[in-house]
Amino acid sequence: MHLTRHLNVAVCGAGAFGQNHLRIYRELMRSGAPITLAAIVESNPSAADALHLEWQVPVFGSVAECLHVTQHLDAASVCVPTSAHHAVAQALLLSGVDVLVEKPIAATAEEASELVLLAKAHQRILQPGHLERFNPAVTAIRPFLNHPMFFEAHRLSIFSPRSLDVDVVLDLMIHDLDIVLSFVQSPVQSIHAVGLPVLSQKSDIANVRIEFESGCVANFTASRVSTERVRKLRFFQPHQYVSIDYARQDLLLIDVSPEPVASPALKIEKPAVIPGEPLRLEIESFLQSVCDRTIPAVTAHDGARALQLALDINAAIAAHADRAGLRRFL
Repeated sequence: MHLTRHLNVAVCGAGAFGQNHLRIYRELMRSGAPITLAAIVESNPSAADALHLEWQVPVFGSVAECLHVTQHLDAASVCVPTSAHHAVAQALLLSGVDVLVEKPIAATAEEASELVLLAKAHQRILQPGHLERFNPAVTAIRPFLNHPMFFEAHRLSIFSPRSLDVDVVLDLMIHDLDIVLSFVQSPVQSIHAVGLPVLSQKSDIANVRIEFESGCVANFTASRVSTERVRKLRFFQPHQYVSIDYARQDLLLIDVSPEPVASPALKIEKPAVIPGEPLRLEIESFLQSVCDRTIPAVTAHDGARALQLALDINAAIAAHADRAGLRRFL
């Protein structure tokens, strides 16, 4: 990251993930980056008092109060619950502030579309927080992409009450949906999905099969009630198998000789992956776009597209529940 001007930033929502954004901004400031954490927005009064003591910056109870008092704000991270993404991001964009909004970009497709149009009309940066795009293993595989045709994605997490305002598709699976959409670059043709609530009132585990118009097929499994943490993506493309371990930032390629021989030769390769924290890389990329006025690496359109697919999957889950008589579980 090479910023050519000073940026004043804010973090809206200082819950579990907002704390991570605050940590990254502090690390960047300590490393000499020309940024200042100018404000924090936190609606919980007791949490706000603790934040003011820890960070020694103004803490406001609402984004409206923050915008009224803070004289100059260049950029903000929006880490509030999904249901508030639209309202908070809208207020910031209307005030001329560039926005990094955590995934999903909004709660509904209509809200996402409004934010996309608003950012365009006001010439603001609007970047959705799909941080796996910045995972070094994902970055390293892009030069090797060659018409992938079959994906298997597994994202399993131990139960946490952190994101129970959304289901497992919008909470976890959306990361893999965004990655596969960026790899395949083809419209979705069909969706088959099943999901069930386990420890919450929304789907906590889901399995999805998607076929794209290109003929590519992708299977996704996501669970937030697992006994282990798994974040892996595997896919096949002509004469090659690829395995990505997001957590380990590990990449494995297995090539199969295209020659019709009796015993096909296998070539195993582990391309170099430069390690790094995806969230920090994401925030650095966002700030660079803010400074240079360039299109962000993950666009608002990308965020809206991933959200729409997630919502279509939830509709397919609901339809399957009706067919299978599972409504009593939902």
